[in-house]
Amino acid sequence: MKTTMSSANDRTWRAPGRVELYSWLAVTVKIGLPIAGGLLLWHWASTFLFSSILFPTPLATLTEAVTMLRSGDILKDAGASLGRIGVGFAIGSAIGVILGLLVGYFELARLAMDPYLQFFRFIPPIAWVSPAIIWFGIGETSKVFIIVYGTVFVVALGTIAGVTSVHRDKIRAALMFGASEWQIFRIVIIPSTVHYSLTGMRLAMGIAFMTVVASEMLGADSGLGYLILSSRLWMATDRIFVGIIVLGLLGLLADRLFSLLINQLAHKYRSYT
Repeated sequence: MKTTMSSANDRTWRAPGRVELYSWLAVTVKIGLPIAGGLLLWHWASTFLFSSILFPTPLATLTEAVTMLRSGDILKDAGASLGRIGVGFAIGSAIGVILGLLVGYFELARLAMDPYLQFFRFIPPIAWVSPAIIWFGIGETSKVFIIVYGTVFVVALGTIAGVTSVHRDKIRAALMFGASEWQIFRIVIIPSTVHYSLTGMRLAMGIAFMTVVASEMLGADSGLGYLILSSRLWMATDRIFVGIIVLGLLGLLADRLFSLLINQLAHKYRSYT
């Protein structure tokens, strides 16, 4: 009897470890197979479909990435791009949230600003590269300006969607308790738009990464866009691929961080929506 109970206890004790192992293997296979498949396809294309000079192999790209990492070149360019993205994205998000709250809640602001908002949001940031260089020169201001422009409208539209989604009964309930217009705006409207604003910021982050590359290709001496453009002049396709991959990895990391932030705040502000 004791032997039977002991065997059952052993099975019960070992089961969680086995389940964790299977779960770990499943995650590894789920992530590893697509990556391995992509690398094999990349190697096949660079070996049999294109010339390795025009389309470097994964190994050649990795070797160049290690060389650039040791020299610090890739860190300098990535840091320059992230700095521009960070400043432009922060300024653009702040302006976008304020603009979205005003246009979404106040009728006068909507009448005054909405036509311009709808007009300028259809003009892509790349169209402003030449005017920005003419106005601000080739320094950091022109690049930050373009990123701000690309960020503002996406965040503003997300915030407006959050304001207009607030149920009118919540506003009526606040009025019944004697809340003023400012109190309704501060206590009801703003918390209800947090999730929408963050979602708009998450989308705008992708636009900021695309915009910074375009701005760095036209008048810069550092950054991932500059790295890609300058490498093209010397047919250094392995360096081009390193810049592209680093840009994608940084964008993926930024998106994951934003996703975690949205999930955290969505739980906190769930009662407001």
